[in-house]
Order: sequence, then structure tokens, then C-alpha cells
Amino acid sequence: MRVKNTRSAWLVYIVLRLLFFAVPFAALYLIGIQPWLAAIFAALIGVALSVIFLSRSRATASESIYDWRNRDRTADDIVEDEAVDAEGDGSATALTNNAADRVAPDAEQETPPHQAPRD
Repeated sequence: MRVKNTRSAWLVYIVLRLLFFAVPFAALYLIGIQPWLAAIFAALIGVALSVIFLSRSRATASESIYDWRNRDRTADDIVEDEAVDAEGDGSATALTNNAADRVAPDAEQETPPHQAPRD
């Protein structure tokens, strides 16, 4: 099943995940298994079925989450995020410099003010 539209992927994924839980739960409950035990077994069956059958829908849905999360990120945002993440390591300066080089490798680098040529 190939789903191109992200809304369709979300809809297919959510509906099938609910069905993968509800159908086994109803079947187990109707044959006389305690509700809490039927819920546990239905959850395990639902997870197994979704791993087997919903990989494409799950991948499309996760890509849409990634795209939505990163829709407004600029190069400066990326550098700042990496610096904050590396702050605990003590390597924030080195990481920030490496990230800046990675974001704009062809950009002209300005000479820092303390190394500017004197007139």
C-alpha cells in the first residue's frame, strides 16, 4: 500500500492501528478472557500487526512530523541547537564552529575584529 498524501498516511495509520487493537480485543473478550488480559493480548497483537503491515504509512507519517518540525529552521537555528546540545559536553565552541562551516562552506569568512589589518 503506497500512500503519497501525508493526511491519507495519517488517516490510514490511525484507523488501522485502532482496528489492530479493537478487533483482537473484541474477539478475546467475547471468548471469555478477562478484560484486562484481553487488552494486554490485543495490544501485543496490534503492535505486531502494525510492525508487519504499516511500515510505509508509519514512514510517511514520521517524515511528515520531521518536515513539520523543521519547516521554519534556518542555518542559525541549527547552529544554536547544536551549541545548546553540546553545552553539557564542554565542546560547544568547537561544535559551533564546525556547524557554521557545514552550513555555509562557500561563504566568505570575515576576519575577526582583533585580527583586522591596520591602516
